[in-house]
Amino acid sequence: MSARETFGGGIAVITGAGAGIGAGLARHASSLGMTVVLADIDADAVAALRGELTEAGGSAIDVVCDVRDADAVQALADDVHRDLGDVRLLVNNAGVEQFGYLWDTPVANWQRVVDINISGVFNGIRAFLPKMMATDAPAWVWNLSSIGGVAVVPLQAPYIMSKHAVLALTECLHLEVQSTGHAHHVHVQAVLPGAVASNIFESAGGVDSGDAGAAESQRTAMLDIKAEAMDPLSAAEVVFEQAADGRFYLLTQPEYVGAAMAERARVLTTQEAPRLRTQRRFDPTQN
Repeated sequence: MSARETFGGGIAVITGAGAGIGAGLARHASSLGMTVVLADIDADAVAALRGELTEAGGSAIDVVCDVRDADAVQALADDVHRDLGDVRLLVNNAGVEQFGYLWDTPVANWQRVVDINISGVFNGIRAFLPKMMATDAPAWVWNLSSIGGVAVVPLQAPYIMSKHAVLALTECLHLEVQSTGHAHHVHVQAVLPGAVASNIFESAGGVDSGDAGAAESQRTAMLDIKAEAMDPLSAAEVVFEQAADGRFYLLTQPEYVGAAMAERARVLTTQEAPRLRTQRRFDPTQN
């Protein structure tokens, strides 16, 4: 089935919808005929996107929601279910970056990455999935990992760690949905974007002390990659089509991200120690 046949007319909830691939996914979901719930901590960003989508004839609702707050995410799920109905697509996308040596990383910055990138996904699953499983209606859960979820990159350890965690979480969740007999209608899929244009690098945390120069140098290197990154709407189109095809790993750039996956498999198979590589080859850009 096509993406329009699979998703059109349903309700999509997207966290981190205000920018980057989250906004791209929202725009494409709307073009398919979905009612899109735009959730983000940036009220102005989602309000502007809601205006854009509705002006174009789409149906969208903007909601301010901090995915770190489990109660707020639960309230979002309850409100959507009560006011709009069953959710066809849940996209746990909200994420942040962090630059600098691990030993220089402020504790607050580390916790921010963990709370948004990992706990935010958990909070979304815990709030929405039970309602999705309670009906026989087809439903999809997409968790945003990254090419960084299958790579190792210095000076971005908190982010890379978080994306490895999201990938493992999603793989385990896929098995749990199978084990409880819901896999015939609830489809759990992992999204691994490669370089997709966003503002994640500009808003990334840095370091307050230690080698701030190294942290900012890494930021600059990632911004150079951003200049050649994939357009978020084009990335969204690829993800939706792969999801409709029933794939588990949804790759924005199949060859590029696939090469990183193959390299990760090779390193684990050979038990080779990590080696420094050219950043451009395995860029962990995500949302």
